[in-house]
Amino acid sequence: MASLPPQSLPQFSRRRRDVAFFAVLGTIGGCYVLLMVLLLVANAAYTAPDHFIEVLNKPEIRYALKLTLVSCTIAAVFSLWIGTALGYLLSRFRFRGKWIVDTLVDVPIVLPPLVLGLSLLILFHLPIGGHRLEDLIQEGGRWVQDRLPSWAPDALRTAQIRITYGVPAVILAQFSVACAFAIRTMRVTFDQINPRAEQVARTLGCSRGQAFTRITLPQASRGMLSAFTVAWARSLGEFGPILVFAGATRMRTEVLSTTVFLELSVGNLEASVAVSLLMVAMAFLVLGVLRLVGGELGR
Repeated sequence: MASLPPQSLPQFSRRRRDVAFFAVLGTIGGCYVLLMVLLLVANAAYTAPDHFIEVLNKPEIRYALKLTLVSCTIAAVFSLWIGTALGYLLSRFRFRGKWIVDTLVDVPIVLPPLVLGLSLLILFHLPIGGHRLEDLIQEGGRWVQDRLPSWAPDALRTAQIRITYGVPAVILAQFSVACAFAIRTMRVTFDQINPRAEQVARTLGCSRGQAFTRITLPQASRGMLSAFTVAWARSLGEFGPILVFAGATRMRTEVLSTTVFLELSVGNLEASVAVSLLMVAMAFLVLGVLRLVGGELGR
């Protein structure tokens, strides 16, 4: 019986083999899922509700939470913007040097995070033509501040323009990694969209830009949502580039990922575990809501 082809097997025997097949796949895949569940259970067992209350009452952690939400959202928006443009170009067109661009996009994905942060630090402090990029940005910022109208807020006039070891460095470090994932997601999205409708629109008089915005972009809405989600989640977990390029200064450049490091460094393991679980909850919430919205858009 075992040598018979599958179509010759009795119904009961085929069903048993199917059950065995799914059991093997489920066991292999379930090992990783079980590991993730055990990690979360271990963290949850180590902490207590009092630790969450204590953590959320700390002003420095509330600041880190706000900065995390703002910086991740800004980094994800910029990643989606760049990812849509570059993903479309890489998907639709052949041009000289395309393989170089394609390879460069993958560099932040494979590069060690600390190396990326160090590279950003060097870029902003490397003298180019006698000037550092950080200095040029500060001079440009002061030039703009001097020309602000009289009704502009004083806070805007006197704001310190600084990239390195400031909030902009946090956003730039998160963006540098998250954008690579957004570009990859958008390229796959455009690869799956048939260009025929776009070509028909062009034969009917649409410019390339009109065909892109009116035909292709609406079809890519679910992919854009996925790209935003991936970029946001990747920004949330970013640590290495932020530590090197922005530092981990309390109430200044501290985000939740650096909070875990800072609490660990002072031996407050309960607080670091509570913040870790808070980050897990945020990731679950954002991914769940955006996938729910994405499912509604796809109907």
